[in-house]
Amino acid sequence: MVQFDLLRRAVAEFLGTWMLVATVVGSGIMAEGLSGGNVAIALLGNTIATGAILVVLIGMLGPISGAHFNPAVSLVFAITGELPRAALATYVVAQVAGGIAGAITAHAMFDLQLVQASSHVRQGTGQFLSEVVASFGLVATILGCRRFRPDIIPVAVALYVVAGYWFTASTCFANPAVAIARSLTNTFSGIRPIDVPWFVVAEIVGALLAAGILHWLLKGRSSAGQSAVTNSSRL
Repeated sequence: MVQFDLLRRAVAEFLGTWMLVATVVGSGIMAEGLSGGNVAIALLGNTIATGAILVVLIGMLGPISGAHFNPAVSLVFAITGELPRAALATYVVAQVAGGIAGAITAHAMFDLQLVQASSHVRQGTGQFLSEVVASFGLVATILGCRRFRPDIIPVAVALYVVAGYWFTASTCFANPAVAIARSLTNTFSGIRPIDVPWFVVAEIVGALLAAGILHWLLKGRSSAGQSAVTNSSRL
């Protein structure tokens, strides 16, 4: 397996987060403009585009950097030792910078002011809990699939995020870099800058909870269980 140096991995994380946020913000602008004020239709358009780009980005850049595109995910892998802790800061900087670049790029494509301060209110206990749940499910999806079905990770992550758009009150940000970037757009996908710290805290809490619980679940797997999983995957 080809090993890539830290610079190339960081660039992959930048590009992936850039394209992800450009898709989230850009599709939100497009969907809001075409929906005639119907929020449900706008959200559906935003959801489909986000899920689709995740499959593409994870498949394309995963072999290079692991396709985290998310500081909370990188933190989990640094804690488990799968990402060198010395590389964590580089990954996070690349992700945040890529997210900001993605928001600016989306604005440029639609001839909007490049940097905006969002006025979209996203606060309250329900929003905080939603982000804990969203991040928990995202990290659990990644860790579980990596152990049992790594081949379906791109689709599984995309499907989880698509579902999360609709079953969480926060519409499943589940990503500190994305939350920061979305504070710079006063469009459909935005979040007030003052609400971002709470989202980031909730996302980290959810990610760490998932890491702890999945570590316990997967560590308890017996050799008999391994054989059963292996056999069932061949059916």
